[in-house]
Amino acid sequence: MKLFSALALGLLTLFAAPTASAQQRETIGIGRLFNNDYFGDGRDRWRSGSYVASYVRAPRPYDGIGQGFGELLEYRLRGEIIQPAGRAGSSGDRPYVGALSLGVHTHYSVGAFDLSVGADVVAVGPQTGLARFQSNAHDAFSLPQVRSDNQIENEIFLDGTFAASSSIVLSDGVEIRPFAEARSGTENLFRVGGDVLIGPIGGADLQLRDVVTGQLYPGTVSHDTGWTLTLGGDMARVTHSAFLPGSDGFVLSDTLTRGRVGLRYQATNYLNLFYGVTRISEEYQGQPGGQTVGSLTLNFTF
Repeated sequence: MKLFSALALGLLTLFAAPTASAQQRETIGIGRLFNNDYFGDGRDRWRSGSYVASYVRAPRPYDGIGQGFGELLEYRLRGEIIQPAGRAGSSGDRPYVGALSLGVHTHYSVGAFDLSVGADVVAVGPQTGLARFQSNAHDAFSLPQVRSDNQIENEIFLDGTFAASSSIVLSDGVEIRPFAEARSGTENLFRVGGDVLIGPIGGADLQLRDVVTGQLYPGTVSHDTGWTLTLGGDMARVTHSAFLPGSDGFVLSDTLTRGRVGLRYQATNYLNLFYGVTRISEEYQGQPGGQTVGSLTLNFTF
């Protein structure tokens, strides 16, 4: 992991280096989201589990109005486990993947568009220790062991992401957010889609998008209270995936679709709850079917 640490440090230094006009940044929000298919279809397979923590820093609080390029920075830490459907001792389908990433993304506005660009250093393979962590966790909770002997080899990737979105307010408490996204590195893809937010909260927050499910989670939290229902979906063309090597005979699906629904409740800006489910279509030809992944956020601030 020494190479991963060195690359991550270099990435953070490159993006976070102060400019002559930049003000001192401070933490203005922390966003978190936990995904697990036990919260969805309960099958413990494929896109099995992931966790993201986003630390948002800027010269001033986010008020719904975009800041300039490089001013508002999101420091993103992610971990993900992708696994075959077969249990230990059985034949699996796709290879086991343990992935850890650290990156920096800047969120800014140009006219009516909200843009983001960033990079993540991604470590995959046994070097991440995620297979061992999962095995110990399954032992602790008396769960069946997962087959991880076919884990992809150690490697370091540099992922790049660019996304553009816009906010269309239809009425008080009803908002549409279309978006487009391009990513390269561990996965090369282009994606288009959108979300509808129905409710009094979320409009003044910096909305971040989860890599696996596309669910929106707040990087900053306003003082609004109440419930908001989110309905969304997207379609992607994936041209390369390090998680499904073509050398092993995997052929990627022509399109990858995701449909999602989520419900967020905020009693105060110190108590924020979210639960959502996402239906993900087949990622490769021959996959027996799609899967349903659950997403959960429990934010308590004391």
